[in-house]
Amino acid sequence: MLETVVLLAFVGALAVCVVSGASVLYALAAGYLIFCAYGLKKGHSARSLLSMSLTGIRTVKNILMIFGLIGLITALWRGAGTIPVIVCYSARLVYPSAFLVIAFLLNCIVSTLTGTSFGAAATMGVVTMAMAKALHIGPLWVGGAILSGVYFGDRCSPVSSSANLICELTGTDIFYNIREMVKTSVMPFLITCAIYYAAGRSMAAGGAQMDVESLFSQSFRLHWIAVLPALSILVLSAFKVKVKRTMLASVVLAFFLCIFLQGLGIAEIARMMIVGYKAQDPALAAMMDGGGLLSMVKVAMIVSLSSCYAGIFDGTGLLQPLKKKIEALSRRITSFGATLAVSAITSMVACNQTLAVMLTHQLCHDNEPDPQTFAIDLENSAITLAPLVPWSIAGAVPLAAVGAPSASMAAACYLYLLPAWTLLAKQAAKHTHRKRRAI
Repeated sequence: MLETVVLLAFVGALAVCVVSGASVLYALAAGYLIFCAYGLKKGHSARSLLSMSLTGIRTVKNILMIFGLIGLITALWRGAGTIPVIVCYSARLVYPSAFLVIAFLLNCIVSTLTGTSFGAAATMGVVTMAMAKALHIGPLWVGGAILSGVYFGDRCSPVSSSANLICELTGTDIFYNIREMVKTSVMPFLITCAIYYAAGRSMAAGGAQMDVESLFSQSFRLHWIAVLPALSILVLSAFKVKVKRTMLASVVLAFFLCIFLQGLGIAEIARMMIVGYKAQDPALAAMMDGGGLLSMVKVAMIVSLSSCYAGIFDGTGLLQPLKKKIEALSRRITSFGATLAVSAITSMVACNQTLAVMLTHQLCHDNEPDPQTFAIDLENSAITLAPLVPWSIAGAVPLAAVGAPSASMAAACYLYLLPAWTLLAKQAAKHTHRKRRAI
């Protein structure tokens, strides 16, 4: 069948990029050409294929704007001292006997505030791993706790690019989604804390704690007022202010703090907003460099190309044979079970979280009529499974940033427990519904 050959050719392009270490963008570009060739073969004109592509991009235009705001926030929060102050205050809470669970919680907090798994790993993740080494705690479990923590916030932060992407794809409200995500994650979160606490208690800890304040104080004024940009995110989100306005308010606050608290010049701030924060101290640079509009170009291109796929898939019917099989599977193991199975495959194929989400949405959205329910299903499947694929950048990049082995994915308990718990809950609800119908 032609559709199978086309999809295998796309998978082959992705596999070549993974093996060669080339950017996944090359595979996505090759995939776009492959899918266009399929469309031409099926009788669609080049103009109609371009129209399909633009239709796909229009569905994610808002998320592309949000990506720009995220780039500004991640740079300005660094320059304003927001992230350094949060890290310093959090580091005071570390106790050796409960280090693993505290490491998990600290990374949860920072990732929720920043909305980025990579950014949280590069800041709080690096700090907690450095503390673990100072306390002679093995990196495998610590890496798992960090990976769990950074994706806790990546999943349910109001400024998370993945959470906002799912809202755009499903046409749902992010604040409603966050409320439902919290409900579905309570038990997996508590079990994860219990596992990390028990594992941490069994590990011998010694040595001295890392003094992060002395490192940051050389380059920043560590004043409590620096937390205002992060606090504004929480306060405005609580009042359900639109995400773009919330993020813009945080950008403005951080901009003025860069000037009046940290003493940066306008030209320096403008450069930082574009290319990201750059520290002079190599030790500080390892934790703090990053952010800026340019840091979001790659992910924006991935989303744009992936959305082109969505338009072409809809217009040409390329995925229809596969969608019918998935629909049959959903009737047997619940719609979430089918979504979970598909997201596991797309995560392994796509090698990144964004494309995995978009492919899973494309294949499974017809199986769940309620868009709110489907949005949470995506959050509890594709978002959490992508970091567990060893060759995917979703898990490999955060672990590489903190210096943890790939085996740490096995210790990322929260990322396993959340989809497993959701599947059990869905199966139980289905069983109860059948019993009631039988009565």
